[in-house]
Amino acid sequence: MSNYTFSNGIAPMTGSATRNIFSLLTRPEIISFAGGNPARDCLPTKEIGECTAEVFADDATAKRCLQYGATEGIPELREEIIRLAKDTGIVANGDGSPIAHNNVQILSGGSQGLDLLLKAFCNPGDVVLVEDPTFLGFLATVQSYAAKAIGVKMEDDGFDLADLEDKIKKHQPKLLYVISAFSNPTGKTHSAAKRKAAAELAGRYGVVVAEDDPYGKLRYSGTAVPAMKSFDTADCVVYLSSFSKTISPGMRCGFAIGQADIIRKMAIGKQGTDLHTSNLSMMAIAKYLQKGYFYPNIEKSIPIYRQRKDAMVAALQKYMPEEFQFNNPEGGLFIWGEFIGKGSKINTAEVFPKAIERNVAYIQGSVFYADGSGPNTLRLNFSNESPERIDQGIKALGELFKEEL
Repeated sequence: MSNYTFSNGIAPMTGSATRNIFSLLTRPEIISFAGGNPARDCLPTKEIGECTAEVFADDATAKRCLQYGATEGIPELREEIIRLAKDTGIVANGDGSPIAHNNVQILSGGSQGLDLLLKAFCNPGDVVLVEDPTFLGFLATVQSYAAKAIGVKMEDDGFDLADLEDKIKKHQPKLLYVISAFSNPTGKTHSAAKRKAAAELAGRYGVVVAEDDPYGKLRYSGTAVPAMKSFDTADCVVYLSSFSKTISPGMRCGFAIGQADIIRKMAIGKQGTDLHTSNLSMMAIAKYLQKGYFYPNIEKSIPIYRQRKDAMVAALQKYMPEEFQFNNPEGGLFIWGEFIGKGSKINTAEVFPKAIERNVAYIQGSVFYADGSGPNTLRLNFSNESPERIDQGIKALGELFKEEL
């Protein structure tokens, strides 16, 4: 046996719950509520094909595409992102100066921004505050840096602000992580008042905020809320987003908007990771945005997702035991559920193999908690299955959980 030792951060990691079951999901009979993929019907294949062809139609542009590029990203895409940011209320830095290219970093997927912020700010043993529950991929990345994630209590409209301030005082965290709209996994959205208050708290105590917003454009009802970054007068919030849910996850393209010094450190960290995001992805997406395809395609996608979400809500109401409590989110890709009362004895991780035997997959909720709690919870994704298969899959889950009870 080889004589090697893994790092303290990587050694205890076993891979994410979603990645570990992907091999199962290649079976066509499996109805998967486990992932977070955008619907195949919503991928703009024709438009991206057109934009990619245009990149290679011009020899100078094609050669630029195939060459090395700047770590910060191509200027055309950074300019388009500045325009997009205005739609979420992000127009200026804390000192009032307008958002400029040096405030924008192009990323190889939004998750890279989380990695770069941890790389920039966290040493082993440092504390990162997170929503409780939160995105399991971020928890894994925190662990890989040998930092410690601590959950903050959540209310229906965002952080429990008293708990947030208490934990900032107690733990002196390096980062605060928040998915501001349609959170993964709970589907909750932070209200404007909670976003403003959290930004003010972070500024007062000198905590950097990673505001993750990959789902904000996928709203099916209600009114859009300005980004937390729009309330940031202390330049402590870094706004992160991705084109994975609105254009293509396979193109691996996202972005960060923040104070210039923070963005510069993220760029330095990225140089040692992948040097720069794919030039082809950046150029194709820049053209896609320039041609005005972005919002029309989202408008075409919304009814598809809304129909699937409504189908899942109806099926849960029809088939699941009365001890199962769940939310009906205004957007995003996920529904969060919890067994209460006598149902609280159910351990969704232990039941999962039985669900697979019935050709249905979900994600157990415990993997989303910083302390591994929530054994009686689960996350359901509705975006990647048809309404008919959603009904069939939830019926099978309902029968299973009723038997367990």
